[in-house]
Amino acid sequence: MDTAGSFLPIIAALPFLGALFPGLMIQAGRNTCAAFTAAPTILALVLLLICVPAVMRGEVLQFQLAWLPDLGLNVNFMLDGLGLLFAGLILGIGLLIILYARFYLSREDPMGQFYTYLLLFQGAMVGIVLSDNILLLLVFWELTSLSSFLLIGYWKHLPEGRQGARMALVVTGTGGLAMIAGMLILGNIVGSYDLSVILTQKDAIQADPMYLPALLLILVGCFTKSAQFPFHFWLPHAMAAPTPVSAYLHSATMVKAGLFLMARMWPVLAGTPEWFYIVATTGLITMLIGAKIALFKDDLKALLAFSTVSHLGLITMLLGFGTKMAAVAAVFHIINHATFKAALFMSAGIVDHETHTRDIKRLGGLRHLMPITFVIVVFAALSMAGIPLLNGFLSKEMMLEEAAHTVWQGNHWIVPALATLGALFSVAYSLRYIVHVFGGPVRDDYPSKPHDPGFGMWAAPAFLVVLVVAIGLAPFLAEPLVRTSAGAVTGGALPEFHLKIWHGITPALFMSAAAVLGGAILLALHAPLMRLWLATPRPEAKTMFDAVTRAATHASRAFTNGVHNGALTRNGATFTVTVLAAGWFAWVGGETLPATREMLPITALPAIGWMLLIVATVGLVAFHRNRFLALMLMGIVGLIVSLGFVYFSAPDLALTQISVEVVTIILLLLALNFIPRTTPVESSPARRMRDALIAVGGGVAVAGLTYAILISDFAFESISAYHLANSYKGGGGNNVVNVILVDFRGFDTYGEIIVLGIAALVIFALTDTVLKGAGGRWLANWDQAKYREAGDRHPLMMVVATRVMMPIALMVGAYIFLRGHNEPGGGFIAGLIVAIAFLMQYMASGFAWAESRQRVTYHATIGVGVLIASLTGLGAWLAGKPFLTSAYGYIKLPPLEKFEWATAMAFDTGVFLTVVGAVMLALNSLSSMARRAGETVNIFPMDINPARTDADGQDEGGK
Repeated sequence: MDTAGSFLPIIAALPFLGALFPGLMIQAGRNTCAAFTAAPTILALVLLLICVPAVMRGEVLQFQLAWLPDLGLNVNFMLDGLGLLFAGLILGIGLLIILYARFYLSREDPMGQFYTYLLLFQGAMVGIVLSDNILLLLVFWELTSLSSFLLIGYWKHLPEGRQGARMALVVTGTGGLAMIAGMLILGNIVGSYDLSVILTQKDAIQADPMYLPALLLILVGCFTKSAQFPFHFWLPHAMAAPTPVSAYLHSATMVKAGLFLMARMWPVLAGTPEWFYIVATTGLITMLIGAKIALFKDDLKALLAFSTVSHLGLITMLLGFGTKMAAVAAVFHIINHATFKAALFMSAGIVDHETHTRDIKRLGGLRHLMPITFVIVVFAALSMAGIPLLNGFLSKEMMLEEAAHTVWQGNHWIVPALATLGALFSVAYSLRYIVHVFGGPVRDDYPSKPHDPGFGMWAAPAFLVVLVVAIGLAPFLAEPLVRTSAGAVTGGALPEFHLKIWHGITPALFMSAAAVLGGAILLALHAPLMRLWLATPRPEAKTMFDAVTRAATHASRAFTNGVHNGALTRNGATFTVTVLAAGWFAWVGGETLPATREMLPITALPAIGWMLLIVATVGLVAFHRNRFLALMLMGIVGLIVSLGFVYFSAPDLALTQISVEVVTIILLLLALNFIPRTTPVESSPARRMRDALIAVGGGVAVAGLTYAILISDFAFESISAYHLANSYKGGGGNNVVNVILVDFRGFDTYGEIIVLGIAALVIFALTDTVLKGAGGRWLANWDQAKYREAGDRHPLMMVVATRVMMPIALMVGAYIFLRGHNEPGGGFIAGLIVAIAFLMQYMASGFAWAESRQRVTYHATIGVGVLIASLTGLGAWLAGKPFLTSAYGYIKLPPLEKFEWATAMAFDTGVFLTVVGAVMLALNSLSSMARRAGETVNIFPMDINPARTDADGQDEGGK
């Protein structure tokens, strides 16, 4: 990695970093906001210019950083001639758009928001053209779809803006999904996801049977992004965006992303019949369709949108020809199209800004009222038409020259004839822009009196027109960049060529002359042709798109409502049947491992436990409508499972299971107070029979799978041997289960405590919402006296017993916590034990009495727990180790003996605090509902105390 290469990630990151400022700096004024938006673009452009000399010498600058190497996802950037060309266009024209937008947007438009979206899009585009890893490129590719959605829909008050944004997102996003699949296939063929590697494997890629699927999928992504037929319809509807967006996205950046990728992959995908017929044909059709429609559009931006579609098709066709000179012509036209089309879009915005209309039928005669804009439009439009001495003429001549030598299905004239026809339409709509908007007499019915804008608005398009004229008159100025960029596209030496105005008497010259003459005639006949166009029925892409989206939405809604209607039984049935079907398919289609293990003899103790488990489970199914009885049976099932863990020498699991059972049973008992005692019958007998059959099938399948696993050796070597061997020397603990939880699989535990904390917060939020709504009013009318069956809710014996148990339980919790790394225990079990101790205090004396004596909020307890666990993992990260890797050592503190100290204890502390906080917050939520229902708030720890007089509230128990 050289010095210049180290600039590449900075260039890619600067727009994203710059996006942080516009939203803040708009408070300081519009000029300040625009300046802070331009600053990162200028800085990135300066860094890019520093890299220019090396790239022009033929060097390829690279930056490589391993991010997720096992997945092939590396932060690799590359700058060659092609990347330099596109990065320069993105940043250079982006800078002009920032200037233009400063004066185009009204004071009612949120400029800070606009510039934020613009920089996000700019960063995504720069990331695409600099990426040297196709997975990284795909990330930036999807970011362009998202950020362009925000830009196209910037004017949220316009329905057409919102629809255009959705249409663009659907089409380009769908194409992006296809391209992801194609790129993954390509990486799998080569064995690497780095572009610099892939681009050297042409023979291997084209010889692979997956070449065609990969090609088709990648081209779908390219065609959708670059608005190629039949995906061209989204681009005109994106014109509902502000003109700066249209000028930027649809002339030099977003729509060029597909062209860039086709050019980038040209060395390995081009040169086959499939590439030629798919790419060249699609480009030619798009060129013709876009040019024809553009001629009959009365909206200025719609005319330019379809002309953009046509010119994108022209470039696609050139890339599809597969010859090196066609690639040179494509690169040259990319430069020329960016200059004249961005200038034309901005000029259309000026016309709209000053006249308050883009309708060509309401315009005309503007050359007298807007002379500066007129000059800009004349040069840019004539360049688009391919008139000599302007840059568009040069690349159009090169296109026609390549078309003249292209044979399609053995036919020598069809491609040159259709290319000439496309050029003819291009001349016609370009001249129409000039003549129908600026020609003719001055009108007196403009929506607003036209005049040229200030320098800020016409400076950017004027600068681009200077480039149009300069390249047209002195094409040698662009030749070094074109040569370097085209060389990067073809991946090899280029034929000898020179960019010049006169190439002699060639077929392209006659084709060009025919196009210019025919375009002028077509413009003269525009009125009758327009009437014919309007009278001719034709398919509307928008209508078809809307119909397809409605049908897809209806079908998906019907499927979703049928499968996922919110009923737990249907979800469970669908899931179980799907798993059973997949399991059966795997079972009958694969080979079963032979039985290698003998069954152990069945002794009395496990047989009794198994029978009790069966009886409790059957009883739970039979009596599940009685909620209290069902809860008790669930507790029995959990208790027997805990005993099973003990029998199989799994004390950690047994301690966890029994602790979880106690906590959940207590909380569910409290929750039962607010729901009916019985569950109503809601299912028909037929549905219950269906559910029973599915449940029995699932149970039999799981039992059979378990039996097959138990009597056979594992297909792969168990990882348990690794854990046993490395538990102490890798994690510093003898308790393998705990070391797995806090070290080997610490990330899993970290995620689980976050989920536990979120669950507690959700319970709190739900109960808080219920208390503020209709449920709260229902609880306020709850008749406590009607349901209270005992006058002594907080009995003396329970209060005394829990007070005695409290220090013992805390001591046991501390003991379990401290021994967890080497003996059964740990932060999770200790947290549950301490939570049970607290729960008993709350049950004995009431929540309000106990809560008044605690000083730490439960929300904070959860937060501190997750924070401590996070800091423990970050500490390992900063030390150069994987996240949550444990470190340990031995210390001696007099008068204690030498003992082990591990960072896993800090992580376990976080687990402990999160568990305690989550349990107590859930209890707090249920208690809030009880108090809203009218339950008394205790002043004293017990309802009846012989030592207390009636004056103290002997029988009140609360207030």
